[in-house]
Amino acid sequence: MFVHQTWSEFFSQLGPMGWPLLLVSMVALALLGERLWFLLTTGHRGISESFKRLQCTAESGLDQLAQQCEGERALASRATALLLQHRNTEKMQREEVAAVWLQEQRRRLHSGLRLLMVIGIISPLMGLLGTVLGLIGMFAGLSGSHEAVTPALLADGLGMAMHTTAAGLMVALPAIAGAHLLAIWSDRTVADLEHLFNRGNLWLEGLDPCACKRELPPRVPVSNCDLTVVAQ
Repeated sequence: MFVHQTWSEFFSQLGPMGWPLLLVSMVALALLGERLWFLLTTGHRGISESFKRLQCTAESGLDQLAQQCEGERALASRATALLLQHRNTEKMQREEVAAVWLQEQRRRLHSGLRLLMVIGIISPLMGLLGTVLGLIGMFAGLSGSHEAVTPALLADGLGMAMHTTAAGLMVALPAIAGAHLLAIWSDRTVADLEHLFNRGNLWLEGLDPCACKRELPPRVPVSNCDLTVVAQ
């Protein structure tokens, strides 16, 4: 379809909708890149490792672990730091603090996804509008011409008019697909963080199978943690 066309030629055939389509495509690309980078650097990372590190830390080392996790970028580490900072409060209060924190992280993770969906909805409509405007211009040109209308002339005019529809769909497909996939990824991250808070609360209350490790003065190595649990 576009084998014999350069991008400048293709853009020139979009007519008055070329710049609006280019603008929304750039916004969609920027949002996809920013959301993907944010999830890769702070999202679904270290959920199981953070809980294992929490379980295998002695009571005397919890303050140091909280300071270490607070300086890390992963959301799992920040959740661990928040849990340890409020470990001396009541369980109900810790759950309320965790709920507020999770709500804030959910808002951050879903930021920009609604705009991506809006772009995915309006870009085909913008392409359709460009097609209609192109057809109107083509028929207006044919009505003012005294030459014979040939199939080749109609095909050329229709081809130019349909370029905007194709451009709108090219913007809409990655925008809608990316918004849905990133939303699934974000929801999975929030669910894992909620699971981390629940297990951590049980561990702090002594209801987790590994809760007895809090009474051990030495720090148990991570590699031997599971073996110690089995032996007990």
